[in-house]
Amino acid sequence: MFILEELKKKNDEISNLTLSQVEELKKENRDREIAFSAALTQSSTEYIGPFSTEITLTYKNVITNIGNAYNPITGVFTAPLKGAYMFRIYVFGHGPTAATASIYKNEQRVVIAYCSRPQSDLNSSNGVVLILEVGDVVYVRLWRNGRLYDDQNNPNTFSGFLLFPLR
Repeated sequence: MFILEELKKKNDEISNLTLSQVEELKKENRDREIAFSAALTQSSTEYIGPFSTEITLTYKNVITNIGNAYNPITGVFTAPLKGAYMFRIYVFGHGPTAATASIYKNEQRVVIAYCSRPQSDLNSSNGVVLILEVGDVVYVRLWRNGRLYDDQNNPNTFSGFLLFPLR
């Protein structure tokens, strides 16, 4: 009987230890929960551009911002921890003006999404995995003379998320 009671105590201790370890892992991983998705406008129908120089786009309609690393006032994502991140942009416009935007990392163009036709709807997308250090910034710029069309259907989006942290 004594042995059964001791075994039960040990099982309870292991169970409690396992639960505390799970809670600790959850707490640790909360810092690694980084994901955002934003659209250009809240609910208006408008053209953005063309401008005589490139401009940083501010995606004001925040759909998701886990970890609060995306700033809808500046349009800039700031890496809160070192890691591999995935970013994606979708651009939409109407011809004849090209719908063209680029993803930038720390003032360096990385990839573009580009579409140009004399008429009709224009859409393009692109994505990239980037290795970021704490404080690195990622944002989207509309090309000079480019133009996007946005409305309540959110055809222009900028999204990103942490794939995994790095040491």
